Amino acid sequence: MQSRSAALNTRVHPARPVVLLHAFPLHAGMWQPQMQALAERGFSAVAVDLPGFGSSPLRDEQDLDGFAARVLEVLDGLQVERAAFVGLSMGGYVLFRLWQQAPHRIGALVLADTRAEPDSPEARERRYAQASQVAVLGVEAILEGFVAGALGRATLDGRPGVVETVRRIVREARPAGVVNALRAMAVRPDSTPLLPRITVPTLVVAGEQDGLTPPDVAHRMAAAVPGAKLSVIPEAGHLSNLEAPGTFNRQLLDFLETSGFWRA
Repeated sequence: MQSRSAALNTRVHPARPVVLLHAFPLHAGMWQPQMQALAERGFSAVAVDLPGFGSSPLRDEQDLDGFAARVLEVLDGLQVERAAFVGLSMGGYVLFRLWQQAPHRIGALVLADTRAEPDSPEARERRYAQASQVAVLGVEAILEGFVAGALGRATLDGRPGVVETVRRIVREARPAGVVNALRAMAVRPDSTPLLPRITVPTLVVAGEQDGLTPPDVAHRMAAAVPGAKLSVIPEAGHLSNLEAPGTFNRQLLDFLETSGFWRA
């Protein structure tokens, strides 16, 4: 598995790595606005393609614990022992599995537009139905439904460039990776028992117009994590890092700079 970003920049603040985990069904390219902002502030950003997406092969069917294990492989290859992690949507699900597997590798957490609860039976069935559609018809079968559901009204009405960027990235997804991810998310465990045991600085982010993981979900999650901070980003939906990159970046950078992780 390879990072979609350049190799970790060991020339500038090698002790300040930030690992970025993408949403479904995108790839690490969705983090381009954050990669630039992090580099400008002297952080070493590593945007990882999860199994079956972008440059990362899907060697066999994997659950989210397998996704987390592959992220650790990337860090081991880069000789990164501990980092701050940012996960959006599916990336957040993977972060919960990372916390379960290797909490000592995590120095700070950003949980963006995600949830700790497992799928409801109805949501699980929808994922299985989508997986069947993609297996037969390809990614186009779910593209427009995903765009309409994931992006906020402000983006759909007034940010055509963002809409087309999301369409382009989704179209680059491989059907086998999408099918595997849908099935993996459908059976993911309940991570809510982990929340009170998170002991690192944590920022919970939600788009104000996120219809998939609404702000009330973020409020509950932030309340359950000791000392967590909450940021609700105006006029953004489920892909808040792309829909409102300026606000997202300010919140992310302020959190990283004040988290205390870098001085630990």
